Amino acid sequence: MPGIRTAHRQPGKPSRQLLFSEALGHQRDPPAKEHPFPPPSGMADTVQGATMDRILQEISAVGRKLEGMDSAMASLRAETKSMRLEIIGFQSQVTGLDQRVTLVKTHIASWADRDQELLYLRSKLIDLEVRGRRNNVSFHGFPESIEGTDIQSYLGETLPKLTGITFDPLLEFQRVHTLGPKRREVANRPRPIIACLLRHLQTCQLLQRPCPFWSDDLEVRLTADFSKETNDCRRTFLALRTRLRQLDVKYGLFEPARMWITKNGESRDFYDPADLQVFLEGLQDNTPSP
Repeated sequence: MPGIRTAHRQPGKPSRQLLFSEALGHQRDPPAKEHPFPPPSGMADTVQGATMDRILQEISAVGRKLEGMDSAMASLRAETKSMRLEIIGFQSQVTGLDQRVTLVKTHIASWADRDQELLYLRSKLIDLEVRGRRNNVSFHGFPESIEGTDIQSYLGETLPKLTGITFDPLLEFQRVHTLGPKRREVANRPRPIIACLLRHLQTCQLLQRPCPFWSDDLEVRLTADFSKETNDCRRTFLALRTRLRQLDVKYGLFEPARMWITKNGESRDFYDPADLQVFLEGLQDNTPSP
């Protein structure tokens, strides 16, 4: 027909329409590619099944272990709770012990205060006893029953003659008595006589006279009537005389139990032998060795 051109295809070459159709076909339906892993065969299925069984067994074993761990954790929780309760009990006991210790310490402190009070009361009792005995004189050497029935009259007449002291006013006594039961055997030593004089000045006059006194083959000694504690204190003071002389310390023991010392022009009084011992130890430490 006129006006229409017909494309003439050269032999051996594809037409443009065919090429276009082929191009569209490549875009719409891509060619199938080969799978990188081949499909499993029967042996592979068997191996895979055995692996899954083993995995399941291991998972089951892990589950059983977890169940055991759960029971162990429950037991551990119970033990922990029990231990916590025990610790709480121990804490309460420790708190109670602390309170008891505090109470005991309080008692000990109060006992220490009471000890100080007892020592103070003891010293006061000793002082009262010393004051009560300050006018007492102990006579040793009078034969048994020589005084007859009136011992105060006998001493009032005998002592001025025996001591050579003229008492003005006359010698008077508050009380006179002998110590211990009466001794009937002549060979035994006679009992001492304790006399409490009415006036302290006359007591000092008697005690200041040198002993013994002699009259008609009668030997009489006079001593102050000290208490046991006072006598023990005096003996302890007298036992320190050797150390006092070694350290060139002048000393003097006064009634009832007072040690007076002088060293390098300084004088001190001691009423307790323990204090004097401490002083002598310090004095010995400060004394240069020869």
